[in-house]
Amino acid sequence: MLKAIIRFVVSAIVLMIVGYLVPGFSVAGFWGALISAIVIALLGYIVEAMLGQNVSPRSRGVVGFIVAAIVIYVSQFIVPTIHATILGSIIAAFVIGLVDAFIPTELR
Repeated sequence: MLKAIIRFVVSAIVLMIVGYLVPGFSVAGFWGALISAIVIALLGYIVEAMLGQNVSPRSRGVVGFIVAAIVIYVSQFIVPTIHATILGSIIAAFVIGLVDAFIPTELR
């Protein structure tokens, strides 16, 4: 349970940093970022459950990257504290993927 909480807090911090750096992507405050991190994780889980692990947003391939960008874009319609354009979602997915390569937010 503690590992899951740490994962979401780290993910929220990453979302806040990405929101600051990436044009076309923004998150309002820490609580908004935390809720966004939870929603993005849930959407990623749903996509993975429906389409299989090969299209998981956690995948390192092109399909996983595209799915991550779509998940980020769709999350703005669920969480009012996140705003993302299509290009902003693509750039955010790229930056989050880079950060995840160095600081994994996935539970191992």
